Amino acid sequence: MHVLAPDVFVETNFRRVTVGAILTGDGFVLIDTPPFPDDAQAWRETLADLSDKPVIAIINTDCHRDRILGNCWFHSRVVVAHEDTIAHAQQLPPNLIDAGAETFSPYPMDRGALTGVRVRLPSVGFTQRMQLRYGQHEISLLSMAGPTTGNLWVHLPDHRILFTGDSILTGQHPYITGACTKNWLDNLTALRRARFPADYIVPGRGEPTTKEATESVSNYLRLARRRVYSLYRLGRPRADTSTLVAELMEMFPFPETESERIQRRIKLGLDRIYEEFRLSEKTNDGAGKP
Repeated sequence: MHVLAPDVFVETNFRRVTVGAILTGDGFVLIDTPPFPDDAQAWRETLADLSDKPVIAIINTDCHRDRILGNCWFHSRVVVAHEDTIAHAQQLPPNLIDAGAETFSPYPMDRGALTGVRVRLPSVGFTQRMQLRYGQHEISLLSMAGPTTGNLWVHLPDHRILFTGDSILTGQHPYITGACTKNWLDNLTALRRARFPADYIVPGRGEPTTKEATESVSNYLRLARRRVYSLYRLGRPRADTSTLVAELMEMFPFPETESERIQRRIKLGLDRIYEEFRLSEKTNDGAGKP
């Protein structure tokens, strides 16, 4: 576990996601939660060792099921997310827990732990900015489009710590699940400016990093956008984005056993970028150039 400040904790050893916790005078505010029951139990035990205060709030940084599934393992008073995330979450299937078990099937898991469990969706939302205050802590939630339009950043200005969700991943191929990569790139550029008050960057997956290190995500997005734009302007069909996968695979390391999954992740992202250019051409919103 990383202790970024006396009351800010980050755990990177759980499967699928990096999670955080802020210990306030009222209790813990969690940034995302582990989706696996045993990881969630380990996180609860860690928090209990730190303080006997309850979990009072969970913040979901996006609508990915990796982040929403874990809400059910913690008894918080409220779950907060961007309104786009809430809208998406409300469309998820009622059997999300069972679907999640299938998604995570490559990992060992006691499926009996899922019996009778109900998904807990975020219910308190915002559109642009939201301020939370618990005890002495001021927690800023910022709407920052990234892999989805509902991505949010959690900023602790007093500690100069920023949780970015999947807008940043450490040493991994980004997830691109929404058609908003132009805004994503703009937000990362703004983050790297000296006037953005953050020294510690906590990604959605992987180890805490620095502003400068986020350039690798921007480089990936720029290359993907250039390559897809070239195909699109030539009138090539979306299916042809598959020809770009091999080049993008080389940009980040991955275990050989994960090769097929990474190829699918990249192809999905390329298809989303293709749709972004197509939508931009229809609406003439300025996002249709790399």
